[in-house]
This record gives sequence, structure tokens and C-alpha cells, in this order.
Amino acid sequence: MQGTKEMQVKIRRAEEKDASRIMELLLQVNNVHHDGRPDLFIKDRTKYTVDELKTILSNDETPVFVAVDGEDRVLGYGFTVIQSHEKDNNWPDITTLYVDDICVDSSCRGMHVGSQIYNYLVDYARGIGCYNMTLHVWEKNESGKAFYKSMGMQVQKTCMETIL
Repeated sequence: MQGTKEMQVKIRRAEEKDASRIMELLLQVNNVHHDGRPDLFIKDRTKYTVDELKTILSNDETPVFVAVDGEDRVLGYGFTVIQSHEKDNNWPDITTLYVDDICVDSSCRGMHVGSQIYNYLVDYARGIGCYNMTLHVWEKNESGKAFYKSMGMQVQKTCMETIL
């Protein structure tokens, strides 16, 4: 499937039936992070357990969306969290769609599946009245940073560390 041709996908809310495929993609994401930061990510692990994933999938405050092909096979996902700032003392009363994770199966990268997921999330955020959409990207994830910049994202803040 690798190439530069745009693959048309359908984006829909993830369902429990998608959990095993999402777990496979979570493993791909973790290993990309492990390659950049093996001190922080354990190889061949996932961010969530199957039970944690099922809880996330059933929560309307943490909607997960999947990109599927014509046979309803999951090719990628977008994990999100709806964040309200209405009770924050120093923030205006805004809602943010935080993108916790976007992943496209390694066999489909370069086929614009990620940009379709991203654009769907932007439309979803606008549709529910969000002020902005934010995400974090690891500094060593050069392809991720380039992708988000190509989608028009700008740096909002920088997280720094000292390893002790």
C-alpha cells in the first residue's frame, strides 16, 4: 500500500470491535517513540491495556475516530480529549480538542490517510464549538513534527527537561 497516491477512507467513531486493530496501531506508535526515547518508552508495549482502551472508546469526553477502507479495516486513528477551561481561574471559558494521538498504519503512510484524519478532527472540533485543537509531539519525532507543521499547526508552548 505504500506510495504517494491519496487513499480515500471513511472516518467514523471507533467502536469496541476495532479494539484489537487499534491495539496493533498503538504498538506501532509506541515503537516509534521507543526509537526516539528508549529511556522513556518500553519496546513492544502499548500506552493502554485492552480494558483501558474499551473504557476510552465508550467515553464521550475521549472520542476516538478511525479511518477505515472500503472493507471497514482500520488503517489509522485519532485519539482525542475534550478539554473545558470554564473553571480555570486564568483561562477564558473555551473548549479545546486535545489530540492525544494520531497514527496511520505503516503500510499506508504517504497516502494522505493522516491528513484525512487530521482534517476530520479539525471539522469535528469546529462542529462541537472548540476554540482550538492542540497536541504534543515528541522532539525526536521529526516526521510527526513535519506532518503537523504541514497541516498548519504552530508551536504553542515548549516542554523542556533535565535528565538527572
